Amino acid sequence: MVTQALRRLFYQASIGDQSYRFLFKSPPPGEVVSIDCETTGLNIAKDDIITIAAVRIKGDRILTSEAFEVLVRPEAKIAPDAMKIHHLREADVEQEKPIRKVLRDFLYFIGSRPLVGYYLEFDTKMLDKHILPFIQIGLPNKRIEVSELYYERKYGDAPPGTVIDLRFTSILADLGLPNLGQHNALNDALMTAMMYVVLRDMRKRNVRVSRERTRPILDNVMGA
Repeated sequence: MVTQALRRLFYQASIGDQSYRFLFKSPPPGEVVSIDCETTGLNIAKDDIITIAAVRIKGDRILTSEAFEVLVRPEAKIAPDAMKIHHLREADVEQEKPIRKVLRDFLYFIGSRPLVGYYLEFDTKMLDKHILPFIQIGLPNKRIEVSELYYERKYGDAPPGTVIDLRFTSILADLGLPNLGQHNALNDALMTAMMYVVLRDMRKRNVRVSRERTRPILDNVMGA
């Protein structure tokens, strides 16, 4: 938390393009945004983004009609292993815009809302590679990691020696959520949004995730 606050203060003082100062405004009350990226590989230094997706969450409602999704032409070649995962080929993206052409729309879409993600650090580091030269700062938004929310609800009171399972599919199963098909950026952003809504509700009600894998019912979180 302290690191996030210090980073935000540093970025606020360092921003180059003043037209993006809206990133430091107070976010709309009760709103966050779930994001996900698909990439050419897992090497932050050498690989690049292929797809960016984001969906806003307002209170307990996932605003599916306001989703953001864009394919971009990466600066790196798509690794064969990555292609097997997300099924995107060079031919699928060669006619798309480079990421610098879509960053403005993405930044205006997320605004100053906190970012929600699954292993969010990877996505934000990939994005910051392009955002930093674009506006001279990285993303200043607060970050909310769903695997940490899940860990706290399931393993926060676990005895020593408990096996920890933070896999995406395991979280879906424990929360009784549908698998919409992983490694599609929009699907992953939507599923992460559902995880966030359920886990936040459980925390609010002081309900823990059973280590015996029970399935609570997801009730009406998808919205227009």
